[in-house]
Amino acid sequence: MNKEKIIEKLTEIFDLELSGVIRYTHYSLMIFGHNRLPLVDFFKAQAVESLDHANLAGEHITGLGGHPPLNLTNIKETFKHDTREILAESLEHEKLAIKNYYDLLGLIGDSSVYLEEYARSMIGQEELHALEVEKMLKQD
Repeated sequence: MNKEKIIEKLTEIFDLELSGVIRYTHYSLMIFGHNRLPLVDFFKAQAVESLDHANLAGEHITGLGGHPPLNLTNIKETFKHDTREILAESLEHEKLAIKNYYDLLGLIGDSSVYLEEYARSMIGQEELHALEVEKMLKQD
């Protein structure tokens, strides 16, 4: 197992998940219109879940001897606050998370059942989120 590469990927995931906390909190504040209340609740729940995911990644980083970063590099404000645009940005964020967790799974290979189960679990959760957002983006 290449611990350095795994720590590096976990650090990217940690950064991505923490940026999700800020991103989803921001989105919850920028929703307007007739679907505001359920979408605000949805994005607030996503922010809480992103924090949980960041904590898990951080625990794995420190467990492998690494150091979780304090810098966030994945936050980009598009200033597009239409509900569909926010959902599309959210879907893009979810797809990036899925890619990073698949990358992590590839790095782990068959060297750690514990880390493999973690990566697979996170892939499943992120794929489910992406499916939900895709449903939200569908037109009637």
